[in-house]
Amino acid sequence: MSQLHQRVTALLSEAGYRGDEPLAVGLERRGVPPFSLTRGLTATTPVYAASLSKQMTAACAALLVRQGALDVESPLSYWLPQLPAWSGTISLRHLIHHTAGLPADHKIDAITTGDPDRTSSGIIQALTQFPTPDHSPGTAHVYSNAGYVCLAAAVERAASRPLPDFAQRHLFAPLAMPDTRYWAGPAPAPPGAAPLARPHPAPLSLGDGGVWTTLNDLLRWGQALNADELGISELLQTPGHLDDGTPLDYAWGIGVRSHGAYRVYRHGGGWTGLRNLHARVPELDLTMAVIAINDHTERRVPVINGLLDEVTSSP
Repeated sequence: MSQLHQRVTALLSEAGYRGDEPLAVGLERRGVPPFSLTRGLTATTPVYAASLSKQMTAACAALLVRQGALDVESPLSYWLPQLPAWSGTISLRHLIHHTAGLPADHKIDAITTGDPDRTSSGIIQALTQFPTPDHSPGTAHVYSNAGYVCLAAAVERAASRPLPDFAQRHLFAPLAMPDTRYWAGPAPAPPGAAPLARPHPAPLSLGDGGVWTTLNDLLRWGQALNADELGISELLQTPGHLDDGTPLDYAWGIGVRSHGAYRVYRHGGGWTGLRNLHARVPELDLTMAVIAINDHTERRVPVINGLLDEVTSSP
């Protein structure tokens, strides 16, 4: 057993993961053989990405920005004219950085009781019933799933094609991520995917979630962004700000953090019976991920932090 394998095994145990809990942990760094440890999953088992999907949705938007097909300062009302007048005060930039002031999830869920699959159309329809946003756009950073559903709808209209098709053509195929896709049903999960805890199938909304992926593909995604293979990494890694200029620690679907002397881009995803976390350190050409199913905790965080400690302290 390698030293890294021993260290990861110890980190999982210290975080409270039992040996029979299905999970997958992986790490890649330039000049070092790829590492993975799996239990009850494989490195090619599709799992629900949950909010890790947001950075992929943001990447689709960034590609369209680069092409001149999407303006992040354009109002949401231009892309979704069925929304109330308040959508004219919200820009796509507000959606990207979670400063749009859209209603919280629990308020939207209270309206979408007739949409048990939590679809994009159901969420957008629910938004038409709110007379005002929760707060003035650009004045506060409040994490919003609905915002990324709206961003995905804008991407589809700008691209003149469904988001799953656009992402497959411009993200997943070019980057050789064969087991990654946006999934909008009608089945609750794509073929061969790891099932989620009953009775809570993954929602079918796209943008905030919707991606199913694997450990191998997540590591490939991180390395592609580190190497700027899509030509948009600088934009994706640019932190947002409030309208008054107050800086945020959130970029395009990615949290911006520091670990020692290094800048780390990280984001997690969670659903009932699922937790995952992905982190990158471009300066070290490092990417890592933790996926755990049948997990309802935040134990993934100390595992990633421990891995970052291990790698960033190495010569």
